[in-house]
Amino acid sequence: MADGLAEPGRQAEFQGGMTEKMDAQWSRVRDRLKAEIGDAAYQSWIKPMTLREMVSGRVSVSVPTRFMRDWVVAHYAERLRTLWTDEDSGVKVVDVMVQSDREEPVLGPVASARNRVASKETLSNGNGETGRDDISAPLDLRFTFENFVVGKPNEFAYAAAGRVAEAASVPFNPLFLYGGVGLGKTHLMHAIAWRIRENDPARTVIYLSAEKFMYRFIRALRGQNTVDFKEQFRSVDVLMIDDVQFIGGKESTQEEFFHTFNALVDQGRQIVISADKSPSDLEGMEERLKSRLNCGLVADIHATTYELRVGILQSKAERFGVEVPSKVMEFLAHKITSNVRELEGALNRVVAHTQLVGRDITLESTQEVLHDLLRANDRRVTIEEIQKRVAQHFNIRISDMHSARRARSVARPRQVAMYLAKQLTSRSLPEIGRKFGGRDHTTVMHAVKRVEELRDHDSTFAEDVELLRRMLEG
Repeated sequence: MADGLAEPGRQAEFQGGMTEKMDAQWSRVRDRLKAEIGDAAYQSWIKPMTLREMVSGRVSVSVPTRFMRDWVVAHYAERLRTLWTDEDSGVKVVDVMVQSDREEPVLGPVASARNRVASKETLSNGNGETGRDDISAPLDLRFTFENFVVGKPNEFAYAAAGRVAEAASVPFNPLFLYGGVGLGKTHLMHAIAWRIRENDPARTVIYLSAEKFMYRFIRALRGQNTVDFKEQFRSVDVLMIDDVQFIGGKESTQEEFFHTFNALVDQGRQIVISADKSPSDLEGMEERLKSRLNCGLVADIHATTYELRVGILQSKAERFGVEVPSKVMEFLAHKITSNVRELEGALNRVVAHTQLVGRDITLESTQEVLHDLLRANDRRVTIEEIQKRVAQHFNIRISDMHSARRARSVARPRQVAMYLAKQLTSRSLPEIGRKFGGRDHTTVMHAVKRVEELRDHDSTFAEDVELLRRMLEG
């Protein structure tokens, strides 16, 4: 019998031996991680994991729920990869999946080649195209249109993405999404891919970062197989390139991308691009490519508003199935303003902490759990910041902080702002008075005393003041 062909019995024996080897590695990896994170965290997050397969240096493990998957990916996936690489230098990636009730573990005494191939297709690109497994990046199960919270800053981009995903023909080419880090560009791109897969599984979709596009092009040049590269990228139905700003200044990659772009447009194929800036503002990009990127629909995603951040937190809490007090959500929405990923990560930590230690979610526990994140977002509190935040909270104008108006709806918030200025800054009473329309220091003293009295007798008022203090102090 030829060397490359094994008898069925020997093949089964070989597969069984490989499975035993992986099981032993997995056991050692879990033991090492348990020693690092402690028994409580191990029992909650690591023990429920099921080892599924290893294909081409890619280990797959599954967990029972999406929440567990999100938490493990955020906190343990990289450490799992490092520990497994220590066990087996061939391991390069650890994928964490959600185990559905219909799935059966791939690994067993003898894992079939059919099951291995099927699992690999699911992990790779979700479209059943085995020939493109090594091109398209995995799609995140969380990033669907149903899980995207819409508000004024992103409603146009959301509508445009939905139109592309649902259209039988190309509505505009390309769709160019741009905005800052963590505002939802990648989420919308994944959502488009998932919806296209759902509506028409026969359509081929490639989604990857501009960086990966460049690396694959360089590899094709070195291997002198650019013909295959061109065929792969110019024969798809939908090409999605994330973070296109990465190829700025890289002339050869831009040249190839430009020709790929033109070939797909000429064939009536859909292109979706994302970047951190508009096409006209991309640095190091050729003018002809800028012109091409501008010729479709350009949709920007603005920084989130307070209302949108609260909506995102409410949606995520509902998916977790946990009750999060509104005061906690308001606190997080005020404190973490620049990045949706960071905002969601903060809520992940708060929810996981309360589940692990059995404590209720409160403002105090939230501040305790997120002390490092809040400190990183911290800045020196100024009287101007206090006035702005208090005015927003009580729905008055900032100018009312300096005015002579004595209506209770204005005077009470002004007293709260003076009280917080005394508590949170090192300014003297006369200095604080001057910041409030040149008032005397005795006015500030009276305001501080009045707020303290109201806090003792009015629990709702006390909660408002405490919330404002925590938002400002972090």
